[in-house]
Amino acid sequence: MSYAVKEMFLTLQGEGVHAGRRAVFVRFAGCNLWSGLERDRTSAICQFCDTDFIGMDGEGGGRFGTAADLAWAAAQLWGDDRESRFVVLTGGEPMLQVDDALIEALHAEDFFIAIESNGTLNVPRSIDWICISPKAGSETIQHSGDELKLVWPQDNSNWQDMESWNFAHFLIQPKDAIGEPAASKAYLEQAIAFVQAHPKWRLSLQTHKILGLA
Repeated sequence: MSYAVKEMFLTLQGEGVHAGRRAVFVRFAGCNLWSGLERDRTSAICQFCDTDFIGMDGEGGGRFGTAADLAWAAAQLWGDDRESRFVVLTGGEPMLQVDDALIEALHAEDFFIAIESNGTLNVPRSIDWICISPKAGSETIQHSGDELKLVWPQDNSNWQDMESWNFAHFLIQPKDAIGEPAASKAYLEQAIAFVQAHPKWRLSLQTHKILGLA
């Protein structure tokens, strides 16, 4: 199997429990909840995505012919230190492409593997850190993992049911209204109010945007 990667780069993890950690980001092309085309946004299941995942033309992107090729490229970005290697598989929806061969290849390069998925596809427990971000209107079948990260607000979100799912961390992340700072501020206030009212949840911010990182 080959892998279509939009971009791959060295940065800091900006969100969630691992925020601030040095990471190689591998962003896979394609998603099952939105085409990525603006003309399709209003009819998509997920209408608030802030990521470009179309094509393979980003920094470090391309088509990788084997799992070993992709893992080697990630290792080259990280450098020689093998003790603390951390890779984040994201998208789009990474589980459209991530398979056992890639997981094994990344582990062979001594990476701790994290994934950020919408939860509509099963995620193997051989991945070290599973972050699921459910989208209202889709069927979330992955009800276990390490981190559940809910973008807020979302109309018709079944967050009450999510509290019974098997996750170690429950996070609320304010929606980014791209180009609408007043709306983004309102979403932040709503997220803060949610966490104040429901203390099982913690606030997650997109610190990479605050810091000006990719």
